[in-house]
Amino acid sequence: MGKRRILKKQGSGVDSGKRDRALSKIAKRKLDRAVLHIESSYNNTRVSLADVNGGTVMWASSGSMGFTGNRKSTPFAAAKVGEVIGEKSATIGVKEVDVYIKGVGSGRESALRAFAGKGIQVLSIHDVTPVPHNGPRPCKPRRV
Repeated sequence: MGKRRILKKQGSGVDSGKRDRALSKIAKRKLDRAVLHIESSYNNTRVSLADVNGGTVMWASSGSMGFTGNRKSTPFAAAKVGEVIGEKSATIGVKEVDVYIKGVGSGRESALRAFAGKGIQVLSIHDVTPVPHNGPRPCKPRRV
């Protein structure tokens, strides 16, 4: 069988090397106002910051922060992603944002709260989750 390996777990749950790498990649241009897009699915949470015209300036996801498997979809992982984007956007001079939230995952609120906790003013919050009016055609009945 061999010896068992003992894996040490960090208390924060996020890989510090990947967090530092995410913070080191900061855009060169300065922005006063931006648009924050939060996409939260059942498996992951992605946050991107764009300028007013729609060009993406920076992004992060819970997978790129070092979370794997079921931990990617937790509110804790989404909060860490929101903090990283908040720190990066504060360094490029963002003062106010419009927020567009999409998806039904559990990290919707926590990513926004963590981002707003960095001192950036949130002007508006829009929910752009696609909702089907009638949905697709149902399956034909099963014949046994």
